[in-house]
Amino acid sequence: MNPVPGPVPGPVPDPAPDFAGLFARLKAHIPEHCILSKVEDTRPYECDGLSLYRCLPPVVVLPETEAQVIAVLQACRAFNIPIVARGAGTGLSGGAMPHAQGILMGLAKLNRIKKIDLESATAVVEPGVRNLAISEAAAPYGLYYAPDPSSQIACSIGGNIAENSGGVHCLKYGLTIHNVLQVRMITIDGDVVELGSGAPDSPGLDLLAAFIGSEGMLGIVTEVTVRLIPKPPCAQVIMASFSSVDAASLAVTNIIAGGIIPAGLEMMDKRAVHMVEPFVKAGYDLEAAAILLCESDGTPDEVSDEVARMEQVFRLAGATRLQVSGSEEERLLFWAGRKNAFPAAGRVSPDYYCMDGTIPRRHLGRVLGAIEQMEDEYRLRCANVFHAGDGNLHPLIMFDSNQPSEVERAEKFGAAILELCVEVGGTVTGEHGVGIEKIDQMCIQFTREELDFFSALKRGFDPYGLLNPDKVIPVLARCAEYGKMHVHSGQIRFSDLPRF
Repeated sequence: MNPVPGPVPGPVPDPAPDFAGLFARLKAHIPEHCILSKVEDTRPYECDGLSLYRCLPPVVVLPETEAQVIAVLQACRAFNIPIVARGAGTGLSGGAMPHAQGILMGLAKLNRIKKIDLESATAVVEPGVRNLAISEAAAPYGLYYAPDPSSQIACSIGGNIAENSGGVHCLKYGLTIHNVLQVRMITIDGDVVELGSGAPDSPGLDLLAAFIGSEGMLGIVTEVTVRLIPKPPCAQVIMASFSSVDAASLAVTNIIAGGIIPAGLEMMDKRAVHMVEPFVKAGYDLEAAAILLCESDGTPDEVSDEVARMEQVFRLAGATRLQVSGSEEERLLFWAGRKNAFPAAGRVSPDYYCMDGTIPRRHLGRVLGAIEQMEDEYRLRCANVFHAGDGNLHPLIMFDSNQPSEVERAEKFGAAILELCVEVGGTVTGEHGVGIEKIDQMCIQFTREELDFFSALKRGFDPYGLLNPDKVIPVLARCAEYGKMHVHSGQIRFSDLPRF
């Protein structure tokens, strides 16, 4: 069946939205202290972790219950006012940037851990629960929640679902989508829908998979059932140094080719190491051109055997130094450096722009070499720290937002990296989402037919286009203006449209 052609119709708010009427309706259902409209109160919500894009929300609503979430959605539907959901605000793609004529709904107050079920090894939580808080609550039972974004101390599970977040251990244990069993969500009409189930499978279409990673465009999460796994009895990290990025990239390829699936496999280049080491003092090799952090977990015998195999692969790839964590404290210290790479960038640059693209592992050396050349082209520094095991890159472009020319060059630098990812067979995002940041690159990644299918799915959930509008899915005019027209069999589609 062909989708209805054309993009999702965005909301067409009245020139002067009836916020007075909206306030009156909201106040009948929501405590007054949960509705913010003064500039000094709404200013903290003007952007997420990507501060390049900002928009002051006219209204911020902070519901405390599912019933209040439903009331907000029904009010927005009644007054035809857009709504953007926000978790902890740690996202890095502008996905939670407010709408200039809409409501921003923060879900941080829905932060209860409702249940930890030991028989099924699951936890039922509200969307505002912090990622790390789930593992902390499950720790007394020897369980934990596997996805661990670098922001796990602050980011919320609802935001993780919106972006399909990963982390340093996603290579072995999967992304959010692999660790969530069920989601309770509210549609734009205020209907309660449950996706997935506690069973290994659920009847009907797999809408849970479509919903996870949909960036708040299909519905609002109010409850999540996540899978918990036993904490491994033993874990060790190898820190391997290499004299070149190419040698480190080869080692990554050879680890996977050797049938080894590490619990984590991360790479940091020399600039990243020099940026992080003074901040964390993890004992990183400052002479190395690149270092790998490779973790093994399991029983002591399994870990001992796997670490020996990993060391052999690294030596054959030309490792100049190998260090194995000798204690749990040292293992955590090694990872602390990697997980604090983003805040460490703030010590060496006024601003940084964290990119997120994914490439086939075999192209790591080529892409990192190209990024180094781009540093000269755009006259900006870039530190590379990323999930090497699954090819998810996180280049940190450093710039000064007080210099308009640097902001422009940083944006162009980031766009060039993303387009290179697509060129080598990768994608424009791995876990940060598209949001407003990568919407132009969606024109590079997908054909118009594919974008229309995305639009059709969006319309199925939100026919009014009120949920997080103007993000993720570019309209045809935007792709034409960006100048990225797909060529098929020598023919340019929509050849009648001018290229700007």
